[in-house]
Amino acid sequence: MRLIHRTNGTELSSPERDFLAIEGLPTAELRRLLDHAEQLLPAAVGDAPADERLRGRIVANLFFEDSTRTRVSFEIAARRLGAEVVNLSASGSSASKGETLVDTALNIEAMGVDTIVVRTSISGGAALVANAVRCPVINAGDGRHEHPTQALLDVLMLRLRLGDLTGKRVAVVGDIANSRVARSTTHALVALGAHAVIVGPPALVPMGFESIATGPGKITIHHDIEEIIRSIDAIMMLRVQMERAAGSGIAPDYRATYGLTTARRKLLREGVPILHPGPVNRGVEIDDEVADDPRDSVILAQVSCGVAARMAVLLRAVAR
Repeated sequence: MRLIHRTNGTELSSPERDFLAIEGLPTAELRRLLDHAEQLLPAAVGDAPADERLRGRIVANLFFEDSTRTRVSFEIAARRLGAEVVNLSASGSSASKGETLVDTALNIEAMGVDTIVVRTSISGGAALVANAVRCPVINAGDGRHEHPTQALLDVLMLRLRLGDLTGKRVAVVGDIANSRVARSTTHALVALGAHAVIVGPPALVPMGFESIATGPGKITIHHDIEEIIRSIDAIMMLRVQMERAAGSGIAPDYRATYGLTTARRKLLREGVPILHPGPVNRGVEIDDEVADDPRDSVILAQVSCGVAARMAVLLRAVAR
């Protein structure tokens, strides 16, 4: 068990309630969180009474990078659990005056919050905060490192559609190099015994990616979507991250080469779920007709799963 100390020698709490990464998370703990999230799903979508276990608690959302789904779903998750929520963005905080992420977090903690949710463009930024504060820290996406709650909701969605993921072939297609979602979800898939089929342009698939995760599952790398599309059990399309310089690594005909077009969707086996973490670049990584297909597109259902997954993570962090 890791203990953390401030520079003045004051001992801080252990990080057993932090949620910073899927890498290194015991598989039993991952399964427990998934089971709990599934139980919470009716309350998450308003089909069951709200769970009030966090009444009187305060959740601070420090979102220093743009977000819609993650930020709003953390807020809804906290409110479904009865917690109060404080939202802070870089543009409306002293970060715009030069205050560091860690100093901001320390000041917010000093006001008596019970947990801090951090989203930052700094890879490892959530861990920096966790090493400085006493309260639990939840990583809502840090640079190109990880997005663990997104992975949790992705595999929850896959379990709801496919059942046990052992041996299932799940394709993750697109901008692997810039995607923290790809990293976190691949770690989760391998931990649960699935076969992560990684597909993307050579310039956007990092060297050695097939060895990033350990577990009963496996990872294979492919650069031709046609090679794998008829044999997979699920497919997740990734957003091409132009803001992270992905544009230099893709060809002008990316849609024709790697996109899930209407024609390519017909090559999938019947019932194969189609995922996307959002936001969607329509007509680039996926065609409108495919994204909006009510039979197999689970993109909006993923969003619902996100509320349940984040409720489970908040309860892990804060509930006594």
